[in-house]
Amino acid sequence: MFEKNKTPDKKNESLDVFRPTKGSAKVIIGNGVKLKGEITQADEVQIDGQADVTMKTDNLIVGVTGECKGNIETHNADIWGNFDGDIKASGTLTVQEAGNVAGSVEYQNLQIKLGGKISGDIKLSDKIKPIKQDLNEKDNASVKSLQESISKK
Repeated sequence: MFEKNKTPDKKNESLDVFRPTKGSAKVIIGNGVKLKGEITQADEVQIDGQADVTMKTDNLIVGVTGECKGNIETHNADIWGNFDGDIKASGTLTVQEAGNVAGSVEYQNLQIKLGGKISGDIKLSDKIKPIKQDLNEKDNASVKSLQESISKK
């Protein structure tokens, strides 16, 4: 008369082992490890050792014991140790209390904790325009074209 609650049959569900989930492409360079080279297609890179690298990544963490040199493009960077080189952060660059960043720095958002140090060529990235500014430019262009068409008649 009453049916028991049936759970879905999980035998038919397939797991795609060839497609890693986002965030699984993580590189950790441990304390005491020295690395020189290029890191590609990593979602997150954590450096606790010494690295002289060129890389593009979503998130970079340089740990307290980390020393990083090189050319870095990242969305977010969290610097607890030392960084020297070129860094472009399209999201937020955070320099923690013991962090030290030197070199050519380009950022969209910058956060420096009390005690953190930053030096070199520091530039606010102007790649991303505020949405309101972009909309105002479009509105002004449409108003001008409307005024031009009225005045021509």
